[in-house]
Amino acid sequence: MGDDMDTALDITIREADGMREFGAKLGALLLGGDLIVLDGPLGAGKTTLAQGIAEGMGVRGRVTSPTFTIARVHAALGAGPDLVHVDAYRIGALEEVDALDLDASADTSATVVEWGAGKVEALASDRLTVRIARPEGGGQGPDDIFEDCPRDVSVSASGPRSRSIVESLRTAVFEGDE
Repeated sequence: MGDDMDTALDITIREADGMREFGAKLGALLLGGDLIVLDGPLGAGKTTLAQGIAEGMGVRGRVTSPTFTIARVHAALGAGPDLVHVDAYRIGALEEVDALDLDASADTSATVVEWGAGKVEALASDRLTVRIARPEGGGQGPDDIFEDCPRDVSVSASGPRSRSIVESLRTAVFEGDE
């Protein structure tokens, strides 16, 4: 984690439905201009989280991993922002990110980038980074990729807008636990 990032929220999510629910709470908080970088190994739950974000934002279309199309735009069904969902797994250089022209819609869309760590940070200095990992002792091998086991989620903020999102997310996530 770079010096400009503060870990703002750590949570263990027990199953895929919980990851989607967490994503929906996050998605409901997003505005045009927000950048969310999703980081984690293959099968960690990045696309599942993105599905929840899309649900919370109220956008059109089924969210799937955009690996072979790199980026998909999901139009807002209401007054909220569109969702730009990017899979940067196959992107190797900063020039390839620039070629996607993501900054053209950055102010009007919420942009969620899977595999974006180290590749898309230049798009916004104020952003969220969500790291997803299987906890120690959890399934770590290739046969465990799709295992519905707990995930440790760490949300980091890099600026005032992203910190505000995290504080609202913390309230949304933990309000039922009191």
